[in-house]
Amino acid sequence: MVTIERKGGDPTMDDHGRQDGTVPRPEGPGTRPDEDRDEGKGEGTDEGKPLDPLPYEGVWRFTAPSVEASVPQARHAVRDLLVRQGIPVPADVAEGLLLIVSELVTNAVRHAAVLSPTLGVEVAVGSGWLRLSVEDNHPYRPTALETDHARTGGRGLLLVREITREAGGACDVAHTATGGKVVWVALPLGPAAR
Repeated sequence: MVTIERKGGDPTMDDHGRQDGTVPRPEGPGTRPDEDRDEGKGEGTDEGKPLDPLPYEGVWRFTAPSVEASVPQARHAVRDLLVRQGIPVPADVAEGLLLIVSELVTNAVRHAAVLSPTLGVEVAVGSGWLRLSVEDNHPYRPTALETDHARTGGRGLLLVREITREAGGACDVAHTATGGKVVWVALPLGPAAR
């Protein structure tokens, strides 16, 4: 059984292997850690005091072997994380996110296992966004394929992009400093209960 553990001091995916330290996040109000959560009342403060992080904010990561059994395990681990942490994800976005987990982990298993015996899954949650990343050590950077109705496969990234677009999020693929790749999806969260 795979469980996602909260990161604490492990720098393995803090910056997705990027040497410039940038971390992909959706754009918009409430999506930057230094923004105030109460509609522009200052630099992350409530009457001059820093806001405490919401209980569900954090970064969780797990690694798994690049085998088919990791697909449902990753999906279940992310679902359990959403419930356990009380992350305010609307039901339709949560369903889309779990489908995205399945697609991205399946892609890593099917196309990267030869060069990447393990894969990494990371979930980062801020006050208004959630970012899911799947990393492997294969250098090939996939692109969304054109729809070919005669094909029975090969449309996973198109599905990921469509789900992400409908939710108002962003997605991309980037190279890591170690020569592999990370596929990430950032989605907006619902309003937080205070």
